Amino acid sequence: MRSVYAKVLFWCFGTLIFSLIAFAVVGAAAQVRAFGHGGPFEKTSTWQLREAREAYESGGPSKLSAYLERVDKHFGIEHHLTDTAGKDILTGEDRSAWLTQKPPRFVPWPFNMFRDLGHRGEVHVMVAPASADIPFRWMIVAQPSNFDPWTFMPYYLMVFLALALLCWLLAVNLASPLRTLARTVDRFGRGDLSARVNSRRRDEIGDLARAFDDMAERIETLLTAERRLLQDISHELRTPLARLSFAAELSRTAEDRTAATARLKKEIGRLTDLVGALLHVTRAEGDPSSRNLTDLPLDDFLREVVEDCAVEAEAHGCRVYLDAPTTLHFRGDRELLRRAMENIVRNAIRYAPEGTSVDVKLGSDHDDAEISVRDYGPGVPENELPKIFKPFFRVDESRDSSTGGVGLGLAIAHRAVKVHHGTMTAKNAEPALLVSI
Repeated sequence: MRSVYAKVLFWCFGTLIFSLIAFAVVGAAAQVRAFGHGGPFEKTSTWQLREAREAYESGGPSKLSAYLERVDKHFGIEHHLTDTAGKDILTGEDRSAWLTQKPPRFVPWPFNMFRDLGHRGEVHVMVAPASADIPFRWMIVAQPSNFDPWTFMPYYLMVFLALALLCWLLAVNLASPLRTLARTVDRFGRGDLSARVNSRRRDEIGDLARAFDDMAERIETLLTAERRLLQDISHELRTPLARLSFAAELSRTAEDRTAATARLKKEIGRLTDLVGALLHVTRAEGDPSSRNLTDLPLDDFLREVVEDCAVEAEAHGCRVYLDAPTTLHFRGDRELLRRAMENIVRNAIRYAPEGTSVDVKLGSDHDDAEISVRDYGPGVPENELPKIFKPFFRVDESRDSSTGGVGLGLAIAHRAVKVHHGTMTAKNAEPALLVSI
């Protein structure tokens, strides 16, 4: 049985049948104990017999008659006291036939536990067990019940159908979402990376479905990023490789070998920088134990970065200002953070209009250091802000690196901040782009 649906139904119906059998066995055992030898019914009958005997021996027929009337009224059935031969003590009627006749088939099974049973027509007669010290018999005469089990069969059937419906609903409730999850997993495995369960259940099955959705989301993101990374790398490498090939051919055929060699070295340098940037992105998420952690005074650290970028800022007709009123210390990888901060500042310089400034500010919030870099350029469209930290992303869709970098600067910076357990965000400051660490 390989289906959860079938297993649930099987176990539900099996439990139902077992419960019915168990209730029947327990009920029968209770009846055996109640009506069997030494049970409550036998003890009650024996006690009634002793009471009737005392009433008869102490007060004669009149007191016995009063006792029988009282017992009959209390239990709602007839009681008779006879001698051992079956002769009624009060009326003298011969009731010995009740002692010799076999019990009819319709007598309830528990009553068969009595040793002495008889019947009168359709009347149930139960005779209490005889006692050696009491020369009397105690007969209990009960009118037969009109109970017919088949009368209640429609109700039993209704209960059974209701339970069957509940079992079916339980099986569907458990099996249906699992089947949906299986189909979604199959679709995802066949390449449909957008396949999601989108379960709204709040139980363990819902937790499983949401865990799959989260996993699928991460896998889709990783695979999509990997595909785009491969496409972008192939695109980015195509241009410098073509230039390098051209420069190599030129150095072989050109009359001015010095200029051709310089051009070749320049293209080699560009390609080296690109490959280095790609390697740096990978190393940024490498083994934490391989990093060289030192104590960094952030104000001096940022001052060095600003000084290194000052020449590039002047070439673009702008300036870089540092506002670091306090001395803050941070333990981190100096080279990794220097590369990150240079990328952020140089990115701001690249888009800063001529005659404006790039503002670098250092502050603190409790135990956190806060660094912000702001240019006064056109900013970034709001829908593009979440993407600017992705590798090879450029706001303008032109792939000509002459208009900017290869789209790795902010990605490197973002990962460098992340491996130092920090956060990096960007927002438009109207006008300007404000990058906060």
